[in-house]
Amino acid sequence: MDSEKIFVTRSSMPSYEEYTEAIRPLWDSHWLTNMGQYHQELEQKLKEYLGVPELSLMVNGHMALELILQAMDFPEGAEVITTPFTFISSTHAIVRNHLTPVFCDVKPEDGTIDETKIETLITENTVAILPVHVYGNICNVEEIKRIADQYRLKVIYDAAHTFGMKYKGKGIGCYGDASVFSFHATKVFHTIEGGAVAFSDHKFFDKLYNLKNFGIRSEELVAEVGANAKMNEFCAVMGLCNLRHVEQAILRRKILCEEYETHLKRIRGIRLFERKPDVLQNYGYFPILVEEEYPLSRDELYQKLKEQGIYTRKYFYPLTSDQACFKNRYQDKKLTCARTLAEQVLVLPVYEELKKDEVTRIIKKIEIS
Repeated sequence: MDSEKIFVTRSSMPSYEEYTEAIRPLWDSHWLTNMGQYHQELEQKLKEYLGVPELSLMVNGHMALELILQAMDFPEGAEVITTPFTFISSTHAIVRNHLTPVFCDVKPEDGTIDETKIETLITENTVAILPVHVYGNICNVEEIKRIADQYRLKVIYDAAHTFGMKYKGKGIGCYGDASVFSFHATKVFHTIEGGAVAFSDHKFFDKLYNLKNFGIRSEELVAEVGANAKMNEFCAVMGLCNLRHVEQAILRRKILCEEYETHLKRIRGIRLFERKPDVLQNYGYFPILVEEEYPLSRDELYQKLKEQGIYTRKYFYPLTSDQACFKNRYQDKKLTCARTLAEQVLVLPVYEELKKDEVTRIIKKIEIS
């Protein structure tokens, strides 16, 4: 076994000196939260960087998703068509809003929601579609828009994996009624913990402001019942620092992902997801699919790499619909492709500081397995 462990991800960070210098003014102002200077600055800079009409900064990506669903003011029990092939947050946000998730199967070529199956799931109780741009694979936004327009449905994209990405020259957050980003520490861009909602209808800005700040509008006025989902100033400063370096981080990831792709696509039984044309990537993840022709199962490869000090991730397994918290409620749903992918996908290490020789080491372990 090689002595150096390689983990599936590692947070990008500015230099210690850059960050400590940037937070120094907080010791003078003592303004540490409640939408201070750095919160406002980051919100504006992200709006510009992502190329979106409006943006509301949040404490994390999950609260961003939960609160935009709440802001849509759907009736209790209404149905939201979504994908089971995602992180559990996507589903929890629906359920915690007292809405009903309706799971649609995904496409084998990229893992995104199968738009050809959406219309069969629409009922008189359907109010929205919540697709996920999984691993940065972009959903069929044109067809989803057509369906949504025809049936008068809202579209909320879980865009947690797509920071800085563009499709046909437009920021990915411009599609749908809203798009939600995660700035968790493991993402391409992070604020330690954080997230944001991008949207075009300005009425959502005030609504989201109320929801993330207890509904407080002044010292004496609480306009509506709200939560506490504000980002603090230390996290906002981390975001401002990381935003200066994010292009460099993406370029470094691109080099590593291309090295993986060059070698792994030649291995029998290892499949890579198809990439949609006209997409500017952020190279946030490098998933592979371990198929029957490969001499090991996905779980066997996972274990073998782990024994060699290489930590990968079965991401996403099990499907969100099959998690224990739902007590087998959705086990009878026909999600054939999603369940197959969940048994095959293995996400390999990729992060800014990963060395090329470490990528070579991972490739060789997969080649000789």
